[in-house]
Amino acid sequence: MSEAFIHLEGVKKIYRTRGVEFLAVSEATFDVEQGELVSLVGPSGCGKTTLLKILAGLHGYDAGKVRIGSARQPFNPAKDIGMVFQQPLLLKWRKIVDNVMLPTEILGIPQDAARKRAYELLELVGLKGHEEKYPYELSGGMQQRASIARALVHDPKLVLMDEPFGALDALTREKMNLELLRIWEESKKTIIFVTHGITEAVFLGTRVVVLTAGPAKMADNFQVDIPMPRTLDVRNTEKFGEYTRRIYRLLGIE
Repeated sequence: MSEAFIHLEGVKKIYRTRGVEFLAVSEATFDVEQGELVSLVGPSGCGKTTLLKILAGLHGYDAGKVRIGSARQPFNPAKDIGMVFQQPLLLKWRKIVDNVMLPTEILGIPQDAARKRAYELLELVGLKGHEEKYPYELSGGMQQRASIARALVHDPKLVLMDEPFGALDALTREKMNLELLRIWEESKKTIIFVTHGITEAVFLGTRVVVLTAGPAKMADNFQVDIPMPRTLDVRNTEKFGEYTRRIYRLLGIE
């Protein structure tokens, strides 16, 4: 069998502050195949974001193994990762298209080609006609769509999403879930999506990794056998209910 695109084995992370040690991640082990959309779910404060930062190369780790890519397909975090944060983090003085192009400026990508791709991505995320507007002229959901386009503009191999819809109202969040699935199916990117929403994790994921309360420790790792494309109606099916109940039980919520 070929190597997984991402491999974590026994990953452990300790924070040290003023001589005090805090175990944030303990024994995290899972693989991610290329092209998967993996939901990383667990309660607030369990270490999900820490794991994401380890994958992004923003944090080191104290034990275990982390591999992304392979000798045949080398991986460079500086250019091969796109990040989507909890807030859009758009620069208010730059137009939307210029915000989307920011990673290409940092990486030194030719700007004519980058601008063309930025316009294509803004159309992909449903923002055609809003390219020349400023962030304050867009709703919160539209701003987050722009941040997704920004994460894709340099054609990364991996997109890491840290509870990107947590600040949105319930209706907008549902719309963004549907949009993300559409964008993922069209872009074919590998995505790791961090959330503490159990139904969101099952609805979005081709696979779900469940973490227990901090320190983050693997509780489960299972495929979601619900065909794509998905609609909101799948949440009313028995199979969807079985998956969500499985996670509730793992997290001690009966």
